[in-house]
Amino acid sequence: MKECNSMKQLSLLAAGLIFSAGALAGAADNVSVQDPYVRLAPPNAPATGAFMVIKNNGDKDIKVLKADNPVSKVTELHTHLNEGGVMKMRPVPAIDIKAKGEAVLKPGGLHVMMIDLKAPMKEGDVVPITLSFDDGSSKVVEAKVVRPMPAASMPMEHKH
Repeated sequence: MKECNSMKQLSLLAAGLIFSAGALAGAADNVSVQDPYVRLAPPNAPATGAFMVIKNNGDKDIKVLKADNPVSKVTELHTHLNEGGVMKMRPVPAIDIKAKGEAVLKPGGLHVMMIDLKAPMKEGDVVPITLSFDDGSSKVVEAKVVRPMPAASMPMEHKH
């Protein structure tokens, strides 16, 4: 009889863990991420940025409160601001994503700043970035390291 009781307790424990794992998912379950990438940093550069489109497919507004990754000592949510004609990067406390909306993280705008890189990255590496949301849930995004395209090689449209 004792064995049966411990099996019942184990089943209840497992059910509780499954339920709590589901409860932790929350906002992350309603989020999809498109085109995540990390800009390849020049040799000896102390920092780089990560970019992506974060879509909120849910019915409630959500906030990304922080990001984390294993390749930099510090990870911050940032934006670019024009202060007196000078573009400056500034940390932001959160990135708001409206219900059924999206946040576009791109160069010159919102982005994930990866500061104090632990080791050089190379093109093609994949960096797992954990996005943490205001309800305590989180989502891991696999971002590929890509070389930035020089402006000169950007396709241009010529009209005749």
